[in-house]
Amino acid sequence: MIIYGASAATRNIRCGALHAMRTSPLARTLTALTVACAALTVMPVAASAFPAVTQAPAKHKMKVQAKPAKTKIKKQEKTQIKGRIDDTARSASDTAETLIVQELQAGVWVDVATDECRPNGAFAIDVSFDVSATLSLRVFHPESTLYAAAYSDVFALVVL
Repeated sequence: MIIYGASAATRNIRCGALHAMRTSPLARTLTALTVACAALTVMPVAASAFPAVTQAPAKHKMKVQAKPAKTKIKKQEKTQIKGRIDDTARSASDTAETLIVQELQAGVWVDVATDECRPNGAFAIDVSFDVSATLSLRVFHPESTLYAAAYSDVFALVVL
């Protein structure tokens, strides 16, 4: 094949490229299989270069117990929601855990107050309300690095 307007070196490269395109389907298939086998032998070596994925340790379950200090209060009167969190993994040296008092409003739990428990697991959270109603409340412990999310039983507080 003659290519006009090109140097001799360029003609040789182009002729070589044309020759490679004209290889038989069998030769192309064998070449593809060889490359695939080479890639498969390299994969385990590459995979061992990356550290293995480790699963996070299982989170501890806890039980939240809570009740109001008074079952009936007046509007804007402060009262406490008292209780404790129980867990066998908890020790006196652990950090304080966040607890949230929630009120059920139109089928959705809404945060009312937030506080932390003492190292022994006991808590007393101050709350007051501006509305006269019977409120459904609970204490919620959000998920943390050590504990799964937990919440107390629902209890009622009457605000007069």
